[in-house]
Amino acid sequence: MNTRPAGHALVEALVAQGVDTAFGVPGESYLAVLDGFHEHRERIRFVACRQEGGAAFMAEAQGKLSGRPGICFVTRGPGATNASIGVHTAFQDSTPMVLFVGQVASDQRDREAFQELDYRQVFGPGTLGMAKWVGEVHDPDRLPEYVARAFHTAMQGRPGPVVLVLPEDMLAAPTAAPVLPRIEPATAWPAAGAMRDLRAMLAAAKRPFVIAGGSGWTAESVQALQRFAENWGLPVGCGFRFQDTFDNRHPLYAGDVGIALNPNLAQRIREADLVLAVGVRLGEMTTSGYTLLQVPRPAQKLVHMHAGAEELGRVYSADLMLQSAMCHAGKALETLAAPAGTPRWADWASAAHADYEANHVAPEVVPMDMAQVMKTIQRLAPEDTVYTNGAGNYAGWLHRYVRYFGLQHHGRTQLAPTSGAMGYGVPAAVAASLLQPQRTVVNIAGDGDFLMTGQELATATGYGATRLISVVVDNGTYGTIRMHQERDYPGRVSGSDLFNPDFAALARAYGWRAERIDATAQFEPAFAAALDSGRPTLLHVKLDTDVSTTRSTLSAIRAAAMKKK
Repeated sequence: MNTRPAGHALVEALVAQGVDTAFGVPGESYLAVLDGFHEHRERIRFVACRQEGGAAFMAEAQGKLSGRPGICFVTRGPGATNASIGVHTAFQDSTPMVLFVGQVASDQRDREAFQELDYRQVFGPGTLGMAKWVGEVHDPDRLPEYVARAFHTAMQGRPGPVVLVLPEDMLAAPTAAPVLPRIEPATAWPAAGAMRDLRAMLAAAKRPFVIAGGSGWTAESVQALQRFAENWGLPVGCGFRFQDTFDNRHPLYAGDVGIALNPNLAQRIREADLVLAVGVRLGEMTTSGYTLLQVPRPAQKLVHMHAGAEELGRVYSADLMLQSAMCHAGKALETLAAPAGTPRWADWASAAHADYEANHVAPEVVPMDMAQVMKTIQRLAPEDTVYTNGAGNYAGWLHRYVRYFGLQHHGRTQLAPTSGAMGYGVPAAVAASLLQPQRTVVNIAGDGDFLMTGQELATATGYGATRLISVVVDNGTYGTIRMHQERDYPGRVSGSDLFNPDFAALARAYGWRAERIDATAQFEPAFAAALDSGRPTLLHVKLDTDVSTTRSTLSAIRAAAMKKK
């Protein structure tokens, strides 16, 4: 191979891994890589974002959509720390991702040079929640080796983010090192003996319940999971913000096990005598603050199947633990032969689905009914629409009223941060629109959430996104915080009020179509026009501040809190 700058070799290594898009904010610390993107512009594109947090969120969404590492480039110091929110999201969401960080020149290290940081300290495994591995490349001839290891580490076991640090002099140095071939992760299959034990536990159960979710699923494995549930007649719920793991239209679907959990579903899980958790970490959100399943030993029998050995037994002492990559999990479960005849828990499963359907019924709210807004979006949008959101009470309407189709039909249809990161939805939507331009993408954002990363509307415009709609729910407050204030300190509002711009005018300044909506009846024609426009569109939905959640209002929450006092 001809000698070329290491920065060019890095881009070639990404192409060899099947990467056709990288996100980032340009920096002088990796100019040689940017030149490599120019050299290979026919095979890979670099999407220049407006802030590193947005770029990292886009890469995280890329990892969710593809199942392979999303790619983000940032410069040293401020660039890397801005991007840390995306790294943390990728870690908590178990999303494969590689963050490449430009570094000061090697001869300036350890002098606190301009924007210098020690990234092993910033992102290292000792931070307990940032990167799976942090590497720094000093020899240009070893750069392909480091890239291959980064891809291996990001995808194997429990997927997650890797940070690779690139001194600027190393990137400019020549190398003749060949790139390495496409990486495929080593994947675990559950032990045969453990699967026999699982079958015996299922056969003995009276009220079993499945919670499925997490990352690493394939269309084939999700389809096999559905057949397993059908063979055994098992009710299935999906973990927090992994609602597209199981087809929500299926008669065995019981609902999402996350924030603002259906009280009937919560009670059903508590009453189950066997919980089979497949792919989910059983973190705070999926377990309602570790109350649905008691820590460390649940009252229910617990079977936990997960890709990461380190995750099994970390919080819960399960009755049976199975290590399996999710690409194999459904297929392994499908091999378990169900007893002949109707399951003894058939009524239990039917009631679970009935509770889910009943949860779709909502009282009318005027003048803006968010339940009807969500149902209108679902009714008009194509079946393969990708939905994105960040964090905030507004997301509760999306999670409760939109029926996510199993990813076996159209791939991922839900992009949302289990980390609870505000500002995720807009960049994720931009990434989805650029990566899969044939699909409609709908972002639901709160007013506080939107302004965290709303400048990425410029990225969507600049790179030609078309089938992209952002619905901004504007109630003039950080809704989640205000709700908690009213519960704990009723009537004492502090720091949660918002002073918002005209979101429609702001969107037009970025070259988007935009419309303000003040009443429910205005939403359907506006959304239909957005679908037909062929241009990115923002719909500014005004919501009364008192409308706090899908189940209550601020005034009701305040009154209940005052009564307790």
